[in-house]
Amino acid sequence: MEEEQGNTAERTEASRIRPWSSRLLQNEWLRAFMLAVVLLLFLHAFVVRWVIVESTSMFATLKPGDLVLVQRWPLWTGLERGDVVVFRDPLKDDVAMVRRPLLVKRIAGMPGDRVSIERGELVVNNKVRTNEAHTTRAYLVRLRNERFADSLLLELGLPQQLHRAGRAFVELPLNEELAERIAQLSYVISADALGLARGPQRHIFPFSPRYPWNGDDFGPVTVPKKGDTLHITVDNLPLYDRLISHYEGHKLGVDKDRLTLDGTPLTDYVVEQDYYFVLGDSRHHSADSRYWGFVPADHITGRAGLLLWGKGVDGSRSGRDWSPL
Repeated sequence: MEEEQGNTAERTEASRIRPWSSRLLQNEWLRAFMLAVVLLLFLHAFVVRWVIVESTSMFATLKPGDLVLVQRWPLWTGLERGDVVVFRDPLKDDVAMVRRPLLVKRIAGMPGDRVSIERGELVVNNKVRTNEAHTTRAYLVRLRNERFADSLLLELGLPQQLHRAGRAFVELPLNEELAERIAQLSYVISADALGLARGPQRHIFPFSPRYPWNGDDFGPVTVPKKGDTLHITVDNLPLYDRLISHYEGHKLGVDKDRLTLDGTPLTDYVVEQDYYFVLGDSRHHSADSRYWGFVPADHITGRAGLLLWGKGVDGSRSGRDWSPL
C-alpha cells in the first residue's frame, strides 16, 4: 500500500511538471530564442568571434578601440605568413587558457621558417621582407607647444597616454607617409625617425648572454615545426626550454653534467606541435616574439579577417568600417 501511494505521488508530481515544460517548448518565441543562443554559441566556437583592440602594437593597421572580426576556420584550413592572428597570452601560465588576455599580432614566420631581423628589416628564409605600408617605427614629433599633443594624438587615433605632461614632443609609431602628413600640420615643428637599437638587450628572447640580440637585430632562429627533431645542448636550451617545459608539459632537469627530460637523458627532442613567430606592425611599440618567443598553435584562436568598426580613441567613427585586414 505504501509503495502504491509513493508511485501515485510520483505520477502526480510528473503530471505537474510535464504540462509546464511542454507549454514552454510550444512557445514559438522561446524556441526561436533557444535556437538563436545555440547558433550563436556554435558560431562563436567554430566560425567567428570578435575582439576589441586595446594597444598600439598593430598601429597603423589597427588602432585602440577597433572592433575586429576573428575567423575561426583558418585553424583547420591553415594560416599563412602575413596573416593577422588573435591568440591567448603565452606568458600567463598561472591563468586558465580561456581566461587569458587575447593578443593581436601578424605572422612573420611560419613553422619551419628561418627568421631574423637585420637593422630593422625582417628577413625570412634569407629573403628581405621590405617593410610594407602597414608597418611603423618610432618617430619623435616636436611640437610648437605641448598643448597641441592632444590634438595630434586625436588626429592619429592614438591614446593620450602616449604624451607625458610638460613635454613639447612625443614619441609615436609612424611610417614615412604618416610622418610627412604630420609634418604639414601647423603646430608640428618636425617628425624624425629615431635611431635603431644597438647592443644586446637583456629583456630580449631568449634572455641569454649567448644570444646578444635586440629588437632591431634579432636572430636568426628557426621556428619549430611539429615533428622537427631538435638537438638540445646547453647553448641552445634557452631557445627551447619554455617550449618543452611549459607548452608541451615535460620536466627538464640536470643530472650531474647532463640534461634530462622527464628523468631520462636528453639529447634530441621531437616537437609535438607547430609554432609561429609573430610581430606587431608597430615594431618599436610591440611586445611580441622578439620578447617572449614562439606562439604555440594551440594558443591561437583565429585570424583577424575584417575590421568591423574602426573606432577612434574619442569614441567617434573612423570611416574604416568593414575594411578587410
